[in-house]
Amino acid sequence: MEQAGSPNITLLLDEIRDGSNSAPARLLEVVYDDLRRLAGAYMQNERPDHTLQATALVHEAYVRLVDWKSVSWQSRAQFFSVAAEVMRKVLIDHARAKGAQKRSGQKILLDDAISLPQHQEIDLIALEEALLSLEKLDPRQAKIVEMRFFGGLSIEETAYVLKLSEATVRREWTFAKAWFQRELSR
Repeated sequence: MEQAGSPNITLLLDEIRDGSNSAPARLLEVVYDDLRRLAGAYMQNERPDHTLQATALVHEAYVRLVDWKSVSWQSRAQFFSVAAEVMRKVLIDHARAKGAQKRSGQKILLDDAISLPQHQEIDLIALEEALLSLEKLDPRQAKIVEMRFFGGLSIEETAYVLKLSEATVRREWTFAKAWFQRELSR
């Protein structure tokens, strides 16, 4: 899934793991626009007065990503799957810190990606708890939700990263959305 004409992301990730001092800066240059789009998609679901900006989310996630020295990166798609997970965790950490200051978690606006009424506000921490509950019941469905909803990956990209058929991802995505609809509507 490397894009033609761009430096090989997997090779840059391997260079970082091997201790290259210049690879992190080169990698950021290659992936920044894609990470910014991913962060923008995350922040689009956040409430308008959120104190964390997309650029800060990219930078915090990137710092955490390149700190994973022992990861053997397989592909560009895997990198962006992990980036989506890291960004979700940054937002959760941010929401928990704000919640500790205010008593209520931060709210996000969910669209029909999880079959809820458009612009229904959901507590980000409640959404995280629901995702963790789904992970206990069905880890694969939880990973699909994370990649599709939080990471913005397509059915095809999700299938590629998880080494599943597109039909399986579609089916699991449908079941997971129904499960989330029930959980978050309570």
